[in-house]
Formats: sequence, structure tokens, C-alpha cells
Amino acid sequence: MLEEKVAVIYGGGGSIGGAVARTFAREGARVFLAGRTEATLDAVAEDIRSDGGEADTAIVDALDEQAVDEFVDAVVDETGRIDVSFNLITYGDVQEPLMEISVEDFTHPITTATQTQFLTTTSLGGRSSLPRRERTHSCPARRQYPT
Repeated sequence: MLEEKVAVIYGGGGSIGGAVARTFAREGARVFLAGRTEATLDAVAEDIRSDGGEADTAIVDALDEQAVDEFVDAVVDETGRIDVSFNLITYGDVQEPLMEISVEDFTHPITTATQTQFLTTTSLGGRSSLPRRERTHSCPARRQYPT
């Protein structure tokens, strides 16, 4: 099902993101791992390559609109498309009793989740390079939620 597909995995160096990336690669996808920690991204990519898969890495802060757009543009420039985008970004929640944390600590994971989902989805949907994407048959970001 993923043979010759192009998959972007945000948070691809994490435990869940790495597992998803390895599975996608095993199923035949070329995976692009995006995240903030080079060592973990490289470790996952090396695992994938040692099993015969294709993996590329990029340092991308998914809270940075320009960085996300540049990453999406680079992947599309290289491959011509993105078939799958998977956001597995950690949210940095505080593990303390609710009555002992600040409003900022409480809302941080919520705003991080919302902002990264928005930026990664809208970039893929055409915010960064719409003219190139008009030649494709579908917009994967629009497949994320049933209508």
C-alpha cells in the first residue's frame, strides 16, 4: 500500500515517530524524518537504511512556519509530491498536579499541538508552494478529516 509513496514524519526521531517511520519504510515508502534532534533522527534513518529502506532527515521546528514551508518545498522539489504527512510532535506537558502548575504550563501542550497541526497541514495543503501542487491529483491534507 505504501510502495513508492513519499512520507513525511514530523517527530520522526521519537519512539512513536521512529516506529511509524520504520513501518512505512518497510512497506516501501521513502520517508523524510523531520524533528529538532539530529542524533535521534539519524539513528532512525540509519535503522531504516540498514534494512534496505530509503530515509532522509531534516532539522525542522514544526512551530516555525518558515521552517515547515521550506522543508515541504524541499521535499516536493526533490520528489515531486508528498503522499503522506504524519505529525507525531511531542507537546512538552508538565507532569505535576493540576493545582500546582501555571496557566502557561497547562496551555502549552494545547497550543503546541494546535499550532503544529495547523502549520504542517496548511503547508502541505499549499500555503508554501501552491503552483507546484496544482499539478497533483489530490491534496493529502484534505484527506485528514472525513467530510
